[in-house]
Amino acid sequence: MSSNTPEQNFAALGLTLPPAPTPLGVYKPCLQDGHYLYVSGHGPLLEDKTLITGRVGQDLNADQGKTAARQVGLAILATVKAHLGSLDKVKRVVKTLGMVGCVPDFERHPYVINGCSELFAQVWGPDNGVGVRSAVGMGSLPGNIPVEIEVLFELH
Repeated sequence: MSSNTPEQNFAALGLTLPPAPTPLGVYKPCLQDGHYLYVSGHGPLLEDKTLITGRVGQDLNADQGKTAARQVGLAILATVKAHLGSLDKVKRVVKTLGMVGCVPDFERHPYVINGCSELFAQVWGPDNGVGVRSAVGMGSLPGNIPVEIEVLFELH
């Protein structure tokens, strides 16, 4: 890993953040408690403020699910940046919970959630960008989104 900052690493990826999402219910997108930032479940928000929809294994294949998970990661980064002002204020990823909206016999949940985890590893490096993780399947997710992810970050 180079000595680049997370902001420099993100810029080098050539990706664009969607707008930071607004809550679709009674909750906060994130909550800072001391040196920790808890990020609520996010969906695959696109730059035009629409969401990727569909069930993995029915409407989307595993690769499309992984792409949706990467888009969720971008939405999470948008929330982090909106709250903290810079991705550089994050020390590391502590915990990721990835939920995949899928058919009952789908078994590749970890592969799908790698779309988000690989993005975080590119931004914060293989040590700080990879934390503990759960990847589980759900019968449905809000708005028929294929992936919802929540994350706990440690701050500098």
